[in-house]
Amino acid sequence: MGADGRDSGAARGIWVAGGVVAAMERRQVAVYLGAMVTGGILGLATPGVGPGLARAINPLLGALLFVTFLQVPAAELVRSLRAGRFLAAALTVNFVVAPALVAVMFPFLPGNEALRLGVLLVLLCPCVDYVIVFSGLAGAANQKLLAATPLLLLVQLLLLPLFLLAFLGSGLGDVVDAGPFLQAFAFLIVVPLAVAWAVQGWAARHRAGRAVAAAAGTTMVPLMAGTLLTVVASQVATLDDNLTDVARLAPFYALFLLVMAFAGLAVARLFRFDTPAGRAAVFTGATRNSLVVLPLALALPDQLAIAAVTVVAQTLVEVLGMIVYVRAVPRLLPH
Repeated sequence: MGADGRDSGAARGIWVAGGVVAAMERRQVAVYLGAMVTGGILGLATPGVGPGLARAINPLLGALLFVTFLQVPAAELVRSLRAGRFLAAALTVNFVVAPALVAVMFPFLPGNEALRLGVLLVLLCPCVDYVIVFSGLAGAANQKLLAATPLLLLVQLLLLPLFLLAFLGSGLGDVVDAGPFLQAFAFLIVVPLAVAWAVQGWAARHRAGRAVAAAAGTTMVPLMAGTLLTVVASQVATLDDNLTDVARLAPFYALFLLVMAFAGLAVARLFRFDTPAGRAAVFTGATRNSLVVLPLALALPDQLAIAAVTVVAQTLVEVLGMIVYVRAVPRLLPH
């Protein structure tokens, strides 16, 4: 085949790939649900793959956050960090309002200490990854959330040990090591952000850099789907083994989503936000950091292993809840 044939074949391949990605972007919610169902089937059919897939979670998250940071120019991200009013609202809804709601629910949780620890790990830590995607689908100011992600992860790193001590006492509060959170901050925030800025600088000077940045930008939905598939597939067999215990937590996770919708609305009104910023405040208060705290839960001692399963259960409930949020939040906060 001649050069023209090879070029036209490559062009057709790029066109087909681009069409597939565009179709995935138009049907993001369906893609994410399909990924979770596929992950569940894979994990139940081949439970032996779980440990290997669990090791892939952080690399996938790092890639996902790199692509996320790549969407916002470095200068704009730095400028957004000066938006003190939005950052104050994000800190308030995540580290005052959400812990207060958890404190109200805590006495009603099942008595198993490992289950309680898992609930605290996930509900006390605000999301720094797929909140960007889902809030964008609802017309929120997701670039403000993107700018807030390093601060939110750093603050939860500092406050989580204090929250656990307050809820659990020194008996269980000191079993959570800060090491995995420090690694998460470096691997999931510092490194992806630095690489994204480097690629942006390359793209500003060279055509090849622009091509790489454009190609990376098309991978957001596939990476999110791959991350959800991997998380569910790696843990679903364990979830199945503890289904009765974990099922008792689903109403609490659903209640959290329901109450935080209105709590976020109250915070948005308190800070007098416009509609996009108000929607962003609702999403950041409701979404939790399940994907990032999962490796932390997996590192717990064997007697607390079920804590990781409670984190995965929260992911399942929350992704379903985000389907509702994407439609409900624009009605809660119309233009």
